[in-house]
Amino acid sequence: MEEHGQSDLNPVHVWVSAVGQDHGRDQRSAAHDLLRTLAATLRTPSAEGASDAGAHGAGGAGSAAGGVVLRHEASGRPVVDGLSVSLSHARGLVAVAASFAGPIGVDVESRREFEIDGMARRWFDPAEVTWLHQQPDPLDAFLRLWTAKEAVGKALGRGLRGSGLRRRMPLDPGPAALRPEIAHLMPSGVVPVEPDLVVLQLPVRAEAVLAVAVPVGVSEVWVTEHHGAALRSTVTSRTSFPVVVRGN
Repeated sequence: MEEHGQSDLNPVHVWVSAVGQDHGRDQRSAAHDLLRTLAATLRTPSAEGASDAGAHGAGGAGSAAGGVVLRHEASGRPVVDGLSVSLSHARGLVAVAASFAGPIGVDVESRREFEIDGMARRWFDPAEVTWLHQQPDPLDAFLRLWTAKEAVGKALGRGLRGSGLRRRMPLDPGPAALRPEIAHLMPSGVVPVEPDLVVLQLPVRAEAVLAVAVPVGVSEVWVTEHHGAALRSTVTSRTSFPVVVRGN
């Protein structure tokens, strides 16, 4: 783990977990449990606690999340006192994010086949539609654009209301290009119409697309992918923003 000065913003922690049919829990309840558990681990003295506790806490969220109160604003935005939080759920997956850094947003979508042309032309900026059809896998590119827009909307506290799907995303990593191992994870970068936010596509092993929006100045994003109570192995990738992505 690298040492950072006081000027660095705190890392953003993102947890992803599969949701089975055990205990009859629905995805929304599972996301709430996982978010409360993550919030509880971030209140431990050690910054490593979120990863260590994650190895044990994902399967037993109720006990690990004692004392954490999760409520929602009228808009539906989740609130935990003292933290910035966000959550998302898709088919069989939940994703949660928490940080002391400032407003954040997370979105996850399962990879699946569906028709994208009509939706893209209706909702996306023309430049994004052009970019999408230039990609080797337009369906995957569509999901990456969608999750980026969702994550940014959540960080802003507005979701996709007010033409959120037309909010342009960064399609070019800029002159200081991303490292090759994550160069395909676009759109990533400073959001053109929201210059205080960076959106990132995060690598996960699940058949899903995951995006997070964080304040400019965040130096690390830690990604933890759970399978039951097990913690996936951790590697580090560095981008040019700079953000360290720790995770799968």
